[in-house]
Amino acid sequence: MKNAMAKPNMALEKVPMPERDPKERATCFEEVATGYTPEMAMEEATRCLNCKAKPCVAGCPVGVRIPEFIQQMAAGNFLEAYQIITSTNSLPAVCGRVCPQESQCEGKCVRGKKGQPVGIGRLERFAADYAREHGNLQAKPVAPNGHKVAVVGGGPAGLTCAGDLARLGYQVTIFEAFQVAGGVLMYGIPEFRLPKSIVQKEVKTLEELGVEIRPNMVIGKILSIDELMEDGYEAVFVGSGAGLPRFMGIPGESLVGVCSANEYLTRINLMKGYREEYDTPVIKSKAVAVVGGGNVAMDAARSALRMGAEHVYIVYRRSEAEMPAARDEVEEAKEEDIQIQCGWGPKEILTENGAVTGIVLKKCVSVFDENHRFAPVYDENDCITVECEHVLLSIGQTILWGDLLKDTKVELRPNQTAQADPVTYQTAEPDIFVGGDVFTGPKFAIDAIAAGKQGCVSIHRFVHKGHSLTLGRDLRQFVELDKSNLDIEEFDTAKRQIPGKKSGIAKETFRDLRSSLTEEQVKIEAGRCLGCGASVVDENKCIGCGLCTTKCEFDAIHLSRDLPEASRMRTAEDKLKGILPYAAKRAIKIKLKKKS
Repeated sequence: MKNAMAKPNMALEKVPMPERDPKERATCFEEVATGYTPEMAMEEATRCLNCKAKPCVAGCPVGVRIPEFIQQMAAGNFLEAYQIITSTNSLPAVCGRVCPQESQCEGKCVRGKKGQPVGIGRLERFAADYAREHGNLQAKPVAPNGHKVAVVGGGPAGLTCAGDLARLGYQVTIFEAFQVAGGVLMYGIPEFRLPKSIVQKEVKTLEELGVEIRPNMVIGKILSIDELMEDGYEAVFVGSGAGLPRFMGIPGESLVGVCSANEYLTRINLMKGYREEYDTPVIKSKAVAVVGGGNVAMDAARSALRMGAEHVYIVYRRSEAEMPAARDEVEEAKEEDIQIQCGWGPKEILTENGAVTGIVLKKCVSVFDENHRFAPVYDENDCITVECEHVLLSIGQTILWGDLLKDTKVELRPNQTAQADPVTYQTAEPDIFVGGDVFTGPKFAIDAIAAGKQGCVSIHRFVHKGHSLTLGRDLRQFVELDKSNLDIEEFDTAKRQIPGKKSGIAKETFRDLRSSLTEEQVKIEAGRCLGCGASVVDENKCIGCGLCTTKCEFDAIHLSRDLPEASRMRTAEDKLKGILPYAAKRAIKIKLKKKS
């Protein structure tokens, strides 16, 4: 193993990600970002400061040990880095490409306070791709434990839950409604963002673990949950996603040239509509308008461009800065000459002789009311018209349950998500667990993966009777310090300065033999302070908990016990030495008291 990085690379910007030329990529479905080289990955990894508090880990829904894997990356130990990632995240190649890192792990990165955060997603992607190409990733089934579990839905939540259960020895079957497993990773995200071969490699890994995947199985129609239980399944995890599109109810919405972005992307991605050898009917026109500002809207717009559209417009009622889409997608769309119309909402869709000719937009005055509830207000007199031949609607998704929950006690909220315990994901039907979009509503793939992991924990405890579903759970609840006043003028990586000693033998004198820092040392030590907040320590009240050391982002605070003999505190590892004698004495006292 190579030595881990010794000194952080203080470059303010990430190592640029190589990409295809905008003109080239706008004509094909090849992946836009081509990925780091090993040299690029190692250089970017050296930007990590290995913070003691690890705020990036707190920002990751599945708790990937980010500084640990990045240190291995910096040393060139790419396979070791991959092993660290996969200890908590079973889909790293997917997450490295489509996770919203900017609002999660990278959003918490200390380096982002001045300059750009460490490219955590880029490094995760590289590690996964490298391992796929150079590592022996053949998964081996574990010894069966004699229990069967059914998973409904082969999306990120279902795949993760099934994989974790299989590694515990469960006989797991995934019931997938489509012809292939992968869920939104297959039908929703275009090839140029997430190659389908990568998704299917993850699915193959599950099959190698012994997971059975049954495609074209609509639970509620072909089989009921009751029939699954009769077949020996002891619990069911439902992660069927939210794929039912929403509509606006505006004039012209039912025209032939109008469809949901979900349907459009499904035809292209899952049904290979972008390939000439497939006869999948897909909307093709010279001008397309997409309504919405999320990732689905961006994917639909960029796909329309690749399907031959000369003009593509994105219509969004709020500002560009408020778009929920990932920033890299927005920037890439603009590079591809997609026009973004912000501050406008649809009023009606125009038609002539049964064909779409344009969409009328009205000025959006405000989106939320004084109580910050969604209540958009428009100026009906301030309108513009965008000429187009087709309109794609991407204004959100809901859940199509069908008869999936028929004859069960599972209850639904007004937004059609399933009611369940927020920690265990257990529903009112004790043997039915839910996770992902069916519980939270539409969110990101990484959130569904986190739900799948927790669903596995709950099912494992449920099947093995007598275990609490709640005790000892990692709730991943973090309290973030207020760093709004943090002002980092410059990064200083100097080591803590150590004062010298005066001549003399300590045990032979009462003189203070400690020297003060030199003037130069004082300047260096003072430069290490980040000014992160005001903290006053009362030496008479400090109990040595060490919490302050976990909050210092540059490991500048160290705690030492100068007089251990004067303290009765014990380390966690030695706690039983202090507890057992007291417990024995207490037990004897209670017993003697009962006799008297």
